[in-house]
Amino acid sequence: MSTSTATAPLQAPSSIAAARSRLQSIDALRGFVIVLMLLDHVRETFYLHAQVSDPMDVTATPPELFFSRLLAHLCAPVFVFLTGLSAWLYAQKHAGDGGDGRAAASAFLFKRGLFLVLLELTLVNFAWTFQFPPSVVYLQVIWAIGLSMLALAALVWLPRPALALLGLALVAGHNLLDGLHFPAGHALHVPWAILHDRGWLEAAQGLRLRTSYPVLPWIGVIALGYAAGPWFGRGTDAAKRQRLLLASGLGALVLFLVLRAINGYGDKPWVATDSLLANVMGFVNITKYPPSLLFLALTLGLGLLLLRWLERCQQAHGGQLPPALAWLMAFGAAPMFFYLLHLYVLKLLYLAAVAIWGTNQGQYFGFDGIWAVWLCTIVLAAALYWPVKAFAGFKARRRDIAWLKYL
Repeated sequence: MSTSTATAPLQAPSSIAAARSRLQSIDALRGFVIVLMLLDHVRETFYLHAQVSDPMDVTATPPELFFSRLLAHLCAPVFVFLTGLSAWLYAQKHAGDGGDGRAAASAFLFKRGLFLVLLELTLVNFAWTFQFPPSVVYLQVIWAIGLSMLALAALVWLPRPALALLGLALVAGHNLLDGLHFPAGHALHVPWAILHDRGWLEAAQGLRLRTSYPVLPWIGVIALGYAAGPWFGRGTDAAKRQRLLLASGLGALVLFLVLRAINGYGDKPWVATDSLLANVMGFVNITKYPPSLLFLALTLGLGLLLLRWLERCQQAHGGQLPPALAWLMAFGAAPMFFYLLHLYVLKLLYLAAVAIWGTNQGQYFGFDGIWAVWLCTIVLAAALYWPVKAFAGFKARRRDIAWLKYL
């Protein structure tokens, strides 16, 4: 959800300015990771002839491809964390009349979670496969966010300390369950595949489901985002918020460095070699499906530091992000609209390329180098900026249209 709608309807002018400053950084960070997502989806569309595993094979993945993929690791953790944070801001907006806003937030999370699950099963999956009826449905990030929102709809009723502890336990402890598997036919096979064990589900004759994003650790991330909400409350001092972001971001990165150095817990171990570059790649080569403790420590640590940096940039420019960063807010203010739009644009561009040039990379049409993936991303980001900005503006103006808030 866009945090630009999370301010209280009646505030003093100084309070409104502070709120806008506080929330610009959130939309800008969301927009930044959306652009990184675009980079990764361009790669998945036009560079599929160079496959990458999870974690990546350091010996077979060129550094330019490795680090391009690594950058995209920021997307899902930051976006899910900000979804939890935005849910708290939504609750704060609706606080009053003897309540604290949790009922409104819970209802919205439940409805939007169902909406995202439905989108994943229909428009999103069709954008990837262009098959109807589908033979395979990939349950990916929108599905994971939707289920996480459904879980948070119930968890918001916990006391904040309990919610934070639960989030930490899920993020830090789920790797203890890595060795737990249930075969097809077992009563726990389906729920465990959804929660933690990435795999295939036979839904019906001729229809298979792929649980690409097991949701258990993502529920922990969204819970932590909600628990961090008061840092961005109307009465919170900006300096205090920035200290909290700095401490938590650095703390997460130190945890990553220590655990990765001792190779004891939190991800698959890495092996030192004689090559400095290979050692660096191996050290940061972390598991996304499901996201390991080290994956989340590294990405959320960086995300929190980026959020602090963006807010400090605002302060240095009179409470407004400088133009070099402000354009990111357009993407962050209408994330679902951008998500659907870019998937269909990429699919149509791919089909057009195949029609014109054929499959020039084996069974795929693909670019000859990763530089072309970056160039295509820049061009698409510039082209999609205008329709996304127009929609974000329309959404901000027409708050009387209830369904717009779901995009």
